[in-house]
Amino acid sequence: MASPMRSLLTDPARYLQSFRLFLTNSTEHQCMREFMERQLPAEIASIGNGKSTINILSVGGGAGEIDLLILSKVQARYPGVTINNDVIEPSADQISKYKERVAETSSLENVKFTWHEETAYEYESRMNAEKKSKKWDFIHMIQMLYYVEDIPATIRYFHSLLEAQAKLLIILVSGTSGWETLWKKFGSSFPLNDLCSYVSSADIRTILDSAGLKYQLHELPSYMDITSCFIEGNKDGELLLDFLTETCQFSETAPPELKRQVMEELRKPECSEKRDGKVLFNNNLSVIMIEP
Repeated sequence: MASPMRSLLTDPARYLQSFRLFLTNSTEHQCMREFMERQLPAEIASIGNGKSTINILSVGGGAGEIDLLILSKVQARYPGVTINNDVIEPSADQISKYKERVAETSSLENVKFTWHEETAYEYESRMNAEKKSKKWDFIHMIQMLYYVEDIPATIRYFHSLLEAQAKLLIILVSGTSGWETLWKKFGSSFPLNDLCSYVSSADIRTILDSAGLKYQLHELPSYMDITSCFIEGNKDGELLLDFLTETCQFSETAPPELKRQVMEELRKPECSEKRDGKVLFNNNLSVIMIEP
């Protein structure tokens, strides 16, 4: 009998709901913010040297929380310089949240925003069809490489758009995270489709090494509170389980044996640690900064 399990991405509203809960329950954005505050300024210190305009491309910019922080660091380094900030984001809902956020933020006078409601692949195809190859001073791809079909080709394409002193920033889950353990063990049992694949910084390093690209790697410790996943019938717990397994209604549709094994795995030290009566899933991230 065919499994009734289906990919979480087939239900965009539930995906967004589970993703936003994940952000609330994890230190995902806190650890990114810390990196942007402490380490990004040095990384972008020469991207705009001698330029009157700085061009930034955000691939999978989401609702813009991290994008605006990046922009503030570029503005601090190059005060008064005009910044063109183009955003590729397939979710109309996320784009409207992004636009609200921009409207509520002062100090963006010198930033011109352009939103492209499309996937990275659609953007690339459109640019190729229009025979355009605009160059960028900074490109970032934050937590989005899971959603592209051909990862090496995507990295190759966006890397080819870098100016001489530009940088390409990639953030995604670390090879040392609980995601790695969970997905290496159960990935083949989850209902993945063309919409999503599991990839960690370990895989990206292999791709970059074989392409001969130069990069620096920074590890960001992070965790997610998944205590509610172990409370039977808890709505938040069910949403977080959906997010962890990329499965819509995992609790209800997963075969009982798979569910039992996943729940057991999530408690193991390879995935989580117990602290103050809470189960904290290892959500470590990697930042990869690629040279032109």
